[in-house]
Amino acid sequence: MGDAVELEVAGRTVRLSSPDKVFFPERGFTKLDLARYYAAVGPGILRALRNRPTTLQRYPDGITGEWFYQKRAPKGMPDWIPTAHITFPSGRSADEMCPTEEAAVVWAAQYGTLVFHPWPVRRDDVDHPDELRIDLDPQPGTDYDDAARAAGELRAVLDEHGLRGWPKTSGGRGLHVFVPIEPRWTFTQVRRAAIAVGREMERRMPERVTIKWWKEERGERIFVDYNQTARDRTIASAYSVRPRPHAPVSAPLRWDEVGVAHPQDFDITTMPARFAELGDVHADMDDHAFSLEPLLELARRDEHDHGLGDLPYPPEYPKMPGEPSRVQPSRARKPKPSAS
Repeated sequence: MGDAVELEVAGRTVRLSSPDKVFFPERGFTKLDLARYYAAVGPGILRALRNRPTTLQRYPDGITGEWFYQKRAPKGMPDWIPTAHITFPSGRSADEMCPTEEAAVVWAAQYGTLVFHPWPVRRDDVDHPDELRIDLDPQPGTDYDDAARAAGELRAVLDEHGLRGWPKTSGGRGLHVFVPIEPRWTFTQVRRAAIAVGREMERRMPERVTIKWWKEERGERIFVDYNQTARDRTIASAYSVRPRPHAPVSAPLRWDEVGVAHPQDFDITTMPARFAELGDVHADMDDHAFSLEPLLELARRDEHDHGLGDLPYPPEYPKMPGEPSRVQPSRARKPKPSAS
């Protein structure tokens, strides 16, 4: 598979073994192609990952082989890559890598990392998110164009509550919108804010948007996946390569591109050229930090005026205070008819 090569990445040398190993058979892209891609967009993906505990989604033998999530920092990780100690909902904990240099991303690519999943926190405060992440997930019968229409309404909701979001393609059919926030609120509060956003969107677009957790209730609508804001739930970072045959990437967009550009426009061959021309179109995200209070006030009104409280967590999470039943509606025990 070829002799090892060395890549110079922002002042560091990263060794790449088996550079000719094919990771994307349909297009013939190799490990070296992957590493060169991440080097080309280095400043952009580092902006998305900097100082964040990051889970690695690894494909050591390419996208047709077995894969796994690596939550604990890999053995043999260079001492110039720091870590952060994070706690999972189960109570277990781990030290995760926290990239602070572009070379850390290329180093991870050497071990078959395609997708980087950063936590919405920084390593100096792992319990208070500094991003509200809204995941617009197309359900069967819907597609990216439907997600783009929903994103337009999401932008309006955020604007009316004094916030601004930065959109990106998921690398699949969906859209993600990240909102930088002050790190003052817990995961539970940030999730509550995401629920409030989803409910407001559902009210405005009831035929197009849903916040229903159970798939049987979603219909052909865009699902606002509020549970992506729960502790230990992560979203693929901007510029992450996705494990699909054409090697697409999660592409940061300007708002005027949403609905015009499409996910298939962005892969490991096209994104470097776009990055060279435009740079990181989300580069100014870190210059902002918004308050969640307007959205939390919206959540309080939902509960007070409409009786709308919490929604179900994923099944692997411990039962949370105030959480409704996790039994899907079709399996819920029906009340027995009263005797006449």
